[in-house]
Amino acid sequence: SVTSIGNFAFNGCHLLTEISIPESVNSIGNHAFTRCSSLTEISIPESVTAIEDFTFENCSSLIQISIPSSITKIGEYAFTDCSSLTKISIPSSVIKIGNYAFSECSSLTQISIPFSILKIGDFTFFDCSSLEQISIPSSVVSIGRCAFSGCTSLTQVEIPSSVSSIGDDAFSRCSSLEIISIPSSM
Repeated sequence: SVTSIGNFAFNGCHLLTEISIPESVNSIGNHAFTRCSSLTEISIPESVTAIEDFTFENCSSLIQISIPSSITKIGEYAFTDCSSLTKISIPSSVIKIGNYAFSECSSLTQISIPFSILKIGDFTFFDCSSLEQISIPSSVVSIGRCAFSGCTSLTQVEIPSSVSSIGDDAFSRCSSLEIISIPSSM
């Protein structure tokens, strides 16, 4: 009979290792699982439509997460400092990824950005030091400030012709970056 998990509901539950969210849940609040440092995996039911701000921030043991195709928004700081997360697949239903959403995910090696995304926000992948490759879809029109700053394992980036603006320091501190392709339209 549970329909929502409120703001800060499990914040700081350091010993929580797993959770089963029933299909009856249609919303998970801000900071709901922040600092659940022993949580290793979570499956979000199809009944949930958004991952709110700070929902999984500092879940340092989170290795994998299944994001259902019902999700349309990933909030700001949603997965910040999930340092054990290695890969994530964002479904094409997602139309917005908030600023700092995946910042400091230091084990993240690959991410798939769907064609539904128009903007890569500020600091979205900041300090994802293990990120080796990124495919920016042709739907993206802007790349925010420091979006990929500190992605020290990133070696190659191809910016599609759809991009009309690249923010300050977007690729700063990408010490392994060897090839970057910028469209002539910029």
